[in-house]
Amino acid sequence: MSFDCTQRRVVITGMGVISPCGQDLVRFWENVRGGVSAAAPVGRFDASKMPVKIGAEVKDFDIARFTSSKKFAHYALTVQFGVAAAMLAIRDAGIEIAKLDPDRTSVVEGTTISGAVSVINLRDSYHLGKHNYRALHPYDVVGGYCGEGSSTIGLFLGIHGNVVTYCSGCASGNDAIGYAAHLIRSDDADVAVAGGSEEMIELMHMSFCRVRAMTELDGDPARAMRPFDKSRDGFVLGEGSAFLILEELSHARGRGARIYAELAGHGRSCEAYHPTDPHPDGLGYRRALERALHQARLHPTEVDYINAHGSATPLNDPIETASIKRVFQDHSRRLAISATKPVTGHLMGASGAIETVIAALTLAHQEIPPTINLEDPDEACDLDYVRGAARSYPVRVALNLNAGFGGRYACLVLKRI
Repeated sequence: MSFDCTQRRVVITGMGVISPCGQDLVRFWENVRGGVSAAAPVGRFDASKMPVKIGAEVKDFDIARFTSSKKFAHYALTVQFGVAAAMLAIRDAGIEIAKLDPDRTSVVEGTTISGAVSVINLRDSYHLGKHNYRALHPYDVVGGYCGEGSSTIGLFLGIHGNVVTYCSGCASGNDAIGYAAHLIRSDDADVAVAGGSEEMIELMHMSFCRVRAMTELDGDPARAMRPFDKSRDGFVLGEGSAFLILEELSHARGRGARIYAELAGHGRSCEAYHPTDPHPDGLGYRRALERALHQARLHPTEVDYINAHGSATPLNDPIETASIKRVFQDHSRRLAISATKPVTGHLMGASGAIETVIAALTLAHQEIPPTINLEDPDEACDLDYVRGAARSYPVRVALNLNAGFGGRYACLVLKRI
């Protein structure tokens, strides 16, 4: 007898965030729906000689609030953020990980530069130690690979199933959550802890300055990132983590869990066009959207809301808009679209995860967050971007769309249940 994986539905039962605009779901949602930007002058390193002096940093974070284990103080912030967000998601889901079958539980994390801090530390220690390999700290040896985040969460929670890190640029968070859903649908897991984590480091900030991907309109940080606006010139770099608890539907109902939304589809694509620039015809966006809707078995007219990538770069926004028009045709004029990165900052590999949380909260609260700082729309960006203020609306289906360097795109479909 063949197994029909379509019978296994995946739902979101818990969420946790460590973000620049809130370290709990209530405050986080208040700031997102209220359009309160976390952008501010960079405080963690000296950006005074760089063309971009602002970012969205997580303030007043202390891993000791989440665990009494002192060993976590040695971990890079990316790992600390991830552990904390995962613990918050577990608490929110009301699930006892220790009582689950560890072989039927998984961890999937998305990131881009996790491990970079440890690699830098290894290099510095080696040179400061006069090229003596014994000067290297053992943790930095382990922490120097990008899979350390998922590994640490799995170790901390005692999870024996798939423990995986996805690295597909700024599409990593969506891909991590999509892969976790696949594990549940294919009967490889009943529960998954899935999301993304990222920290702001000086090297990455400098790198984005070099390729001119970030906004230089830093006179008023909160108004600097301007998706779909004529004056847009890039994003505000951010940091943080978001994790979700995914469960097979009958597993969730069996324990009386609250359900935020169903995760119905995941579409991904690669344009193989350019290291940083999107294809002029939006091939990656279109294919990711079409594949996500196909997996969810939904017609484009059934979609109500899209949380857009909305990176506020000159190339991205009109191409993303044109791609949405191409896929949704006449229905694109009835879609509500918002870009929330001006509030949270661009969390790189964690952006898809935190925006999946936003999409799930949109479904739960039946309220669409705004696109802030959109004052003079580009003529090529002529859809409904929910300008200025949040909007109450009966949202049934929400999409989360993200793009990453290397032409990688990922879309998730969430349904109200």
